[in-house]
Amino acid sequence: MASLADEPDPVLVTRVGTGALYLDRLGAVSSRHAMLLKASAALCAEDDRDALRRFALALDTPGADRWRFDHARVRLAHGERLRRARATVRARAQLDAALETFEELDARPWAERARHELRATGASRPGADASNIHGLSAQKLEIARLAASGLTNKQIAERLFLSHRTVGGHLYQTYERLGITSRTMLRDALGPAPEQG
Repeated sequence: MASLADEPDPVLVTRVGTGALYLDRLGAVSSRHAMLLKASAALCAEDDRDALRRFALALDTPGADRWRFDHARVRLAHGERLRRARATVRARAQLDAALETFEELDARPWAERARHELRATGASRPGADASNIHGLSAQKLEIARLAASGLTNKQIAERLFLSHRTVGGHLYQTYERLGITSRTMLRDALGPAPEQG
């Protein structure tokens, strides 16, 4: 091994360089490939800080949230790494978002894995919120309430550790479900917020 480090094999160097070039081009093919390549790099990172930075880059890949299942898998992996790095609040946000998508897609084994990881953070997620008469998921309801309180999509995204595109998508779906057309109608459509006990 030491001799290889001192005098690298030109064929091996060419193959590694060609592989890196191929991967770089593959990422340019689609947002899905770009997201998955960045997530793969995050999974291989030994340092937590580097891994978490790479997961954030993967999730922020423009257009990647179109690939809901793969995006949720990256969120799950990100949440798992955050939990192991003892960043439990941030882990819960990623794991909850992943769980919500897996449940919507009826991806039961993945939902169970996300649920297990969420429990490992000390949180439990009820199957259904009985106080939510609107039929919105817990995350969509929270986003809608924050929007109704006057926060912008960017402020909501920062608070919940989501991308502003994800927040916008949830609000769009919420408007459809509630039969409203604007942010100003949210407060009336949602009714009073539950009191904190």
